Amino acid sequence: MREGPDGQPDIRPMAEFRQGGRKALSKAGRIAARLVAAMEGRQLRPGSRLASIRQGAREQGVSKNTMAEAYERLVASGHLEARRGAGYFVSGRPSRPAGLVPAARREVAEALNLVSLLREQTEEHYLVRPGEGRPPPSWMEGSELARHLTQASRALYRGEAHGYGSSWGYAPLRERIALSLAERSLPCGPEQVLLTQGANHALDLVIRHLIAPGDRVLVDDPGYYPLFAKLRLAKAEILGVRRTAAGPDVEHLAAQLARRPARAFFTQSLAHNPTGGTLTPAVAAAVLRLAERHGCLLVEDDPFADLLPAAGPRLAALDGLRQVLYVGTFSKTLSASLRVGYLAGPAPLVAALNDLKLLTVVSTSQYAERLVCRLMEAGHYRRHLRRLARRVEAATAQALRDLAAIGLPLARPPGGGFYLWARLPPGLDEEALCRRAAAQGIFLAPGAVFSPERGAGPAALRINVAHAGDPRFLDFMARALAAGA
Repeated sequence: MREGPDGQPDIRPMAEFRQGGRKALSKAGRIAARLVAAMEGRQLRPGSRLASIRQGAREQGVSKNTMAEAYERLVASGHLEARRGAGYFVSGRPSRPAGLVPAARREVAEALNLVSLLREQTEEHYLVRPGEGRPPPSWMEGSELARHLTQASRALYRGEAHGYGSSWGYAPLRERIALSLAERSLPCGPEQVLLTQGANHALDLVIRHLIAPGDRVLVDDPGYYPLFAKLRLAKAEILGVRRTAAGPDVEHLAAQLARRPARAFFTQSLAHNPTGGTLTPAVAAAVLRLAERHGCLLVEDDPFADLLPAAGPRLAALDGLRQVLYVGTFSKTLSASLRVGYLAGPAPLVAALNDLKLLTVVSTSQYAERLVCRLMEAGHYRRHLRRLARRVEAATAQALRDLAAIGLPLARPPGGGFYLWARLPPGLDEEALCRRAAAQGIFLAPGAVFSPERGAGPAALRINVAHAGDPRFLDFMARALAAGA
């Protein structure tokens, strides 16, 4: 194999790469294949450091995202090791015997690449966490709710909580949720409510049931990145709809729908993740008209509903659950570990989703659902929400002051959730910033991952208000902004 000018193997893309007449590999696949060949031919030996993503992308004539995907594929296959702050190195571990472990399907590899940020939120390698998606555990453990959680869990050791239970979920909790939805001007019966293992499970059921390979699907841009991964796994065609301070860009949505029909539009109306914005009543009405005209189902994810005003402009409330599926969760406001969520919609569609739930997971946790229901019945959950809302309000105000003081002034988002969307000044490299932060133990959430076309939008960070005041983060950002890089 030829060597490049830096003495490393020349892995410039081949014009074509075919095996046994199969379809040509993607750009990332071709780069990964050349690197594997270099390792097997001993041109790249164990411990060798590869070019940085930036340098490799420049040499290959590809985007940094493509180069990163090639490296991540090889990390997943065991060929490379990623060392935080140092780069990528050829693994010293023995390679797996050929054919013993099948390669991940392309859609699986793409989906895993999209949830790399989510992986850090579950593994928690970093001490400083402004990129975190959840409130800090201390906000839950230190609240009055902790005492009641213990008492309620003891009571649940008796009775039926240890059986499968109905695939629909714990009936009294479904009734409680139906009452909560009525308070949001969203009247529905318990037969229209299906309990799930959090909002992500609800979205997964919807995608499995409704989206076929090749279906065109619309999403917020920027939007909820785990959703993008699920849609990639389903082999859907994903198109973004620009997100404005007032909600989805109605003109852009109209243009996307006019170009070719879309099966569904997945959106967050209130306290939008990642921008914190909330759609206006006028935008909500326009979105509903467009969806009805083009026969497009709306899937509305409302993870912060319990913290927000009941009268907020929700699409499901304006529509009456005719053409909208509504998704909620207790994970953002009660505990991420409980994994209790729900979806509500037209009764026949919800019944079909319940059949799919039965087929895939049988049922959800009776124990967790009874626990949530008991906290709601006794009024403990409402008191907890009032305290949590005050904490979010105070943390948001402090975060805005701290960020303005270091040269990053932001407008207060109208949504009321956990997030600030910080556009970075021109010339500040988002990827380089996040890599330097990681080397210092700081977990950032880069704006690129929140776009279905990664890196297409302006450089930005999603900042969790609960973690924004950490002096290590503020000091790092102050130095980065001052240096302009």
